[in-house]
Amino acid sequence: MTTASPAAVTSVPAGAGPGRPRRRWWARLRRDRTLLVMTLPALALLAVFGYAPMLGLVMAFEDYDLYDGILHSQWVGFANFQQLFTDPGFWHSFENTLLLFFVQLVLSFPVPIALAILFDSLLSRRLRSIVQAVVTLPHFFSFVLVVTIFNEVFGGAGLLDTYLRSHGVTSPFDFMTDPGTFKLLATSQLIWKEAGWSTIVYLAALSAISPALHEAAAVDGAGYWRRLRYITLPGLKGITVLLLILNLGYALTFGFEQMLIQLPAVGSGAAQVITTFSFENGIVAGNYSYGAAAGLFLGVTSVILILSANKVAHLFGEDGLYRK
Repeated sequence: MTTASPAAVTSVPAGAGPGRPRRRWWARLRRDRTLLVMTLPALALLAVFGYAPMLGLVMAFEDYDLYDGILHSQWVGFANFQQLFTDPGFWHSFENTLLLFFVQLVLSFPVPIALAILFDSLLSRRLRSIVQAVVTLPHFFSFVLVVTIFNEVFGGAGLLDTYLRSHGVTSPFDFMTDPGTFKLLATSQLIWKEAGWSTIVYLAALSAISPALHEAAAVDGAGYWRRLRYITLPGLKGITVLLLILNLGYALTFGFEQMLIQLPAVGSGAAQVITTFSFENGIVAGNYSYGAAAGLFLGVTSVILILSANKVAHLFGEDGLYRK
């Protein structure tokens, strides 16, 4: 009786046994044709509104003339970027963008997590549905409506101003026009508008945590806060890291509509960000090449931020945007 040597033992790939060759790519394509057809409208929208406009970035390297067009405008190379990087207004808007984003990230990012944990702990499903619907509704409001609502409540002649004047306060503080408190005001607007919508993702992650883990921990004597620390929060870690990375990708491109609306009220020193800087110097001033250079800087920097954050997530053992 002979025994096979280890070298003679070969592993057979799954689905590739005798008489069952691997599917060719066209066979898989035919198998998934229904799903692929369903993705065509989304791919078409992405191509038309996402990638086709990127062809206009060539304006950043030209002295673009509206009448000559992209093909016939004078090529200037990196002259627009040299002007951009020596412009004090650009660096002020860059610094202001980072400060606004940092304040919003620190104050607003934990709110959806706390709301999701709160909703998950509610025993009444009816009450949870009502509260969740109420806090999610502002997501569907435009920032024009959000700023208007805040102005009617906190602005001059608003509800708070009228109430304070009727109780003897001669000159109430106007939150809507004070540059010093604008970062907190903008963060409050963002939390009120988006916290409920972001909660949906964390609720889905909480639903994936097995109730048996909580039951076993409760039997072992773990209280609510211990279960929150050792079961709930670790269960949310993966999706939290993913959303944090995605938020970092919007660090330089956030809040264009929100800032543009409130720019006249608080001034450029408080509300000027890179997106509004690009709009004012590119579209409003008619210097399209300069605005395109600022926009290209935004795009490249955002990609670098996303890849850097994703690398850090991998170093800490998380999946990030994709698995290694």
